[in-house]
Amino acid sequence: MKGQWDTVALAAIVLLALSFVFGGASQGHALRLALVELASLPLLILAAMRLARTGEWREHRFALSLLAALVAIPVIQLIPLPPAVWMAMPGRDQMVLGLEITGLTPGWTPLSVTPDLTLGSALALAPPAAMFLAVLTLSQTIRLRLVQFSIGAAIAGILLGAAQLASGGDTLYLWQGTQADQVKGLFANRNHFASSLLVALPFAIIFGAATLRRRSSSSNALWFGALFAGLVVVALAAIRSRAGITLLAPVMVVSLLGAWFAAGRGRPRPALLVLVGSIGAALTVVAVLALPPILARFDTEGAPEVRFERWPLVAEPAQAYLPLGSGLGSFDAVFRSVEPLDELDSTYFNRAHNDYLETWLETGWLGIGLILAFMVWYARRFWAAWKAPPSRESDLQRAASVGIGVFLMHSIVDYPLRTITLAVVFALCCALLERTRQPDPAR
Repeated sequence: MKGQWDTVALAAIVLLALSFVFGGASQGHALRLALVELASLPLLILAAMRLARTGEWREHRFALSLLAALVAIPVIQLIPLPPAVWMAMPGRDQMVLGLEITGLTPGWTPLSVTPDLTLGSALALAPPAAMFLAVLTLSQTIRLRLVQFSIGAAIAGILLGAAQLASGGDTLYLWQGTQADQVKGLFANRNHFASSLLVALPFAIIFGAATLRRRSSSSNALWFGALFAGLVVVALAAIRSRAGITLLAPVMVVSLLGAWFAAGRGRPRPALLVLVGSIGAALTVVAVLALPPILARFDTEGAPEVRFERWPLVAEPAQAYLPLGSGLGSFDAVFRSVEPLDELDSTYFNRAHNDYLETWLETGWLGIGLILAFMVWYARRFWAAWKAPPSRESDLQRAASVGIGVFLMHSIVDYPLRTITLAVVFALCCALLERTRQPDPAR
């Protein structure tokens, strides 16, 4: 039955668990990431079969079309092209020159300049795609359990981060190459750890406030939401992610607005004011005890931010590879080929630190068009979720809309969705928001 822990539901929770345990790095740990990708295949098949069998896919045509377009981009980039075609494409001058110098005969070659990495990027789409399809078919109860599991994983990450901070060594880090003086929890990147906490925050706050609407329900969720919000504030101070600290205020404000909606609107109740007060107390404690090291993260001593300086260097080859891009996963190879000699130093600019710019380089106008289409979908679903009357379903959808906003904002200065864990959580939020058309059986 859809409301029970059936095969699809069990496969979804297993994938979510494996994503948090093995998917916290974006590259350099191929075996662990491959385990998550393999685990997603049964769920992908089962969820697709259920959507086709029940006919539910008709209710999500636009969203499923976006997913199909996303998968189609790397597939198109991997189709072998005859020499006369790919040699005439923009940005392939150096490849053609290399063949001429070595005297090699050009053969059929894919559009991507790094087909092996493009194939890897295509396989990395399997976990989020599987999660998205699965959540569309699951009951409200199971979807709620998936969100609660994500909040639990966030708490586990905070506890592990506290242990990392207390140990002072590198034995408690799950990923090699991490700096021992940084709090990273289950992730290899502290910025991604901060994003995972910010995405869980609106769910905890809104779920807690929803108990005020249902007078007969326990207030435990409300106190848990207040405690979790304070814990996230303290954790972000310890993580010292600039993106996480910058996004905290807007996420907190919108989450509290969602809490007011969940509580039934009207005049704020004393319990809701207690929730706001506890968050304010946590912010005050952080401001008193941890403000200097936080401000130090934003003090560059007059030196320019490297990522901002190198964005124009990324935009130049992005224009050169238009209209179809250089291929998913090709950023490193392309950037190395155009990086000025006077920019070479001991640092490793592995990503553009702007996922919109990197997508433009790797996918050209196809990727930008897909992003714009997604923004249209997001705006429509966001509006539908926030104008809906209070209900458990709309609580889920409003919290999910805030979570998606966290990823969209963070992607301006980083690459959170290139990490499988966050890509799966993003897919979960998108599926929750997509269900705004679905009637709430418990309304």
